Amino acid sequence: MSERAAVSIEPSVLKRSIVAGAIGVLVHWFDWAIYAYLATTIAEVFFPAQDSTASLLSVFAVFAVSFAIRPLGAVVFGPLGDRIGRRKTLSIVILTMAGATLLVGVVPSYESIGILAPILLVIARLLQGLAAGGEFGSAATFLAEYSPRKHRGFGVSWLEVGSLLGFLAASLAVFVLTATLSEEDVTAWGWRIPFLLAAPLGVIGFYIRQKIEDTPEFRTLEETDNLPDAPLKELFTRNRRPLTQMCGIEIMMHVTFYVVLVYLVTYQTQHIGLSEGGAALASTITSIVALVLVPLFGALSDRVGRKPLLIGSGVALVVASYPLFLIMQAGGMAAVLVSQIGLGVILALILGTHAVAMAEIFPTRVRQGGLSIGYNFTAALFAGTVPYVLTYLIAETGVSLMPAFYLMLVGAVGLAAAVTLKETVGSSLLADEDVSETSETVEKKTAG
Repeated sequence: MSERAAVSIEPSVLKRSIVAGAIGVLVHWFDWAIYAYLATTIAEVFFPAQDSTASLLSVFAVFAVSFAIRPLGAVVFGPLGDRIGRRKTLSIVILTMAGATLLVGVVPSYESIGILAPILLVIARLLQGLAAGGEFGSAATFLAEYSPRKHRGFGVSWLEVGSLLGFLAASLAVFVLTATLSEEDVTAWGWRIPFLLAAPLGVIGFYIRQKIEDTPEFRTLEETDNLPDAPLKELFTRNRRPLTQMCGIEIMMHVTFYVVLVYLVTYQTQHIGLSEGGAALASTITSIVALVLVPLFGALSDRVGRKPLLIGSGVALVVASYPLFLIMQAGGMAAVLVSQIGLGVILALILGTHAVAMAEIFPTRVRQGGLSIGYNFTAALFAGTVPYVLTYLIAETGVSLMPAFYLMLVGAVGLAAAVTLKETVGSSLLADEDVSETSETVEKKTAG
């Protein structure tokens, strides 16, 4: 069956679908980054002030809990999207995220309501984590199934443009807060502003998503009565190979993302001697470079294929990580910028390609579940643990180049997964099992 034979997507609808897919990711990463950037302030607001270190650890523990619950969100929302539709789960996810973000912004302080304050904070962060577990898989599936076949890589790459914009918007928001308000005002009420602004953005995203039809591929499954009754079971019994391949690619993506855009700020201040402001500036510049390159690499994957770019990403990490970190250790802002931007280019290559490649290896019947589970389980195990693992390894070994070796390791993992992939550029997203009568379909018709 021709993927676009039945449905012609107008450019205006395509643009709305890209916005609908990317806006939830933007809100998610904006909230995640704001919470991390304002951790010290949030510790003062929600936890007893007798021990500042214990308060800060409590804030990061809440952060970790919300990260750990993401796999549960993936198990809930991924298969749900394969049963009831991409648009519906996208709407549920972003509305849940907006409500939880609003709750963080309005919860009274510990001084006002005591122990109930951190309890409500934990509830809000759990809801955010649950919703975040469904966001990537839903959005990546939605964008892949709405994008024209010839430009699918470019269309899906806007998912990661949304994540980078979320990071940049969060850093800008914190900069404006600290530049315009006193430290006392930020602690008293100013820290709430970003969370209160993010919530309406989520509502806008919900409105946009409600105005778009479900994807052509999902509607095809509905029309042919091929929706799966047990997508989670089908994923693990019939699609173990693509799920394993995705885990390898996503481990490479997650670790590289968190090293380049999160951990290096700490690493450069502790081991390179860069000021906090200089490290933050280097991270911001790298994010902007990646923001520009991601859709370009997505478009390039439409021309040369997904597999060569993913293989190139793995090779680049294995070959270039060590020399780039040697350059960084030379010290000085120029050396840091050269090395970090180099790492940022490799990251952009991964971000521009991984989502579309992974969307194309799963059949439509289990695509959202596969993307959600593969992404979030590897995120819980490998993304949030990056700062802890690297801090521990450097302390135990005394080797300050340990981040380079870690990137080389995950590059090898991603490379091993990438070489096993079949090239999928230009392929139909409807696999044979999507459009043929499965045993489930036959049973339904027989029962009817």
